[in-house]
Amino acid sequence: MTGWLSALKRWWLLQHLADPRFRFMWDPPPADEWVAIDCETTGLDTRRDEIVAIAAVRIRGNCVVCSERLELLVRPERRSVATGSARVHQLRERDLAQGLAAEAAVQALLHFIGSRPLVGYYLEFDVAMIDRVLFPMLGMGLPQPKIEVSALYYDHVNRRRSPHLRHGDIDLRFAAIMTALDLPQRPAHDALDDAVMAALAFVKLNALSDPTRPRRRGRSPSAPAAPGTPPAPAAPGGFGR
Repeated sequence: MTGWLSALKRWWLLQHLADPRFRFMWDPPPADEWVAIDCETTGLDTRRDEIVAIAAVRIRGNCVVCSERLELLVRPERRSVATGSARVHQLRERDLAQGLAAEAAVQALLHFIGSRPLVGYYLEFDVAMIDRVLFPMLGMGLPQPKIEVSALYYDHVNRRRSPHLRHGDIDLRFAAIMTALDLPQRPAHDALDDAVMAALAFVKLNALSDPTRPRRRGRSPSAPAAPGTPPAPAAPGGFGR
């Protein structure tokens, strides 16, 4: 998008922003920073299901800054947590009874993200779930740039293939991507673990795409202590991502 068109879009969105307290989302983002996000939900229907957990972790340069993370339990208001869903993300209704209302959780997430670009695996799903809460609040969805990890991986694999083999089948399952990148894996369907793994994959793929990228001093990427357009990643098996 050209500079003037981007500025025009920004102006238009700010003019139609229902709550001016969130104008900061259109500020220039901090240099070389991103936020990886993930949601757990009552199911995979973006029109009817609800968020039960949100997690986010900041990325700075080539570091996943696990000390700067957000973990929120969200109390569903209209959809109960089905047994199949609870088996996947291990969150029962009793675990969520004291969780935040969805609107409060999303507000906290917006303040944590600021204007940083978003990173995630199957990010379209998470954004759709968050936007459904956000539209009644702001009259619009998340404005930040969005980076799909599976798309980065798809492009990475194709760059390494012979021309006649490009755009063939590529395994875009999250576990397969992490294994191929030789990255540590945490149990799936935990919002923070999934956000951290997406962040690790993003950092590794950035480094592989630009070997001259200078490494920053400080903490190495690690799990927390205590697309051309590629095919969309397959929906995760089971509820709750």
